[in-house]
Amino acid sequence: MAKRTKKVGIVGKYGTRYGASLRKMVKKIEISQHAKYTCSFCGKTKMKRRAVGIWHCGSCMKTVAGGAWTYKDAKMEPSPHELSWWKMRRKQEAPKPQIQQKPKLFLERKFHKTQAEWN
Repeated sequence: MAKRTKKVGIVGKYGTRYGASLRKMVKKIEISQHAKYTCSFCGKTKMKRRAVGIWHCGSCMKTVAGGAWTYKDAKMEPSPHELSWWKMRRKQEAPKPQIQQKPKLFLERKFHKTQAEWN
């Protein structure tokens, strides 16, 4: 089968319609939505888009909610300001006191028979 598109790739299906700049934007989105992503559960590159915001791993069969066009949206990752805030907050928190375990009690076993009856 002959190659139909040389430059335009996946948006060749639109032909000359909609304008070049719009087709370039759509190309970027369609490439990212049809790509396979690395699963955050099993680590394999099997995460595919099922519907808007629904992603499914073909390996571990997990279905998760994610971004509309990419698995992890830019909004899902914390900003540098948030990261520094969380680090500062962790430093301010007092360390949790260690819970001391109670010493184990060694109880003598009590038998129904006396020592003399065993002999």
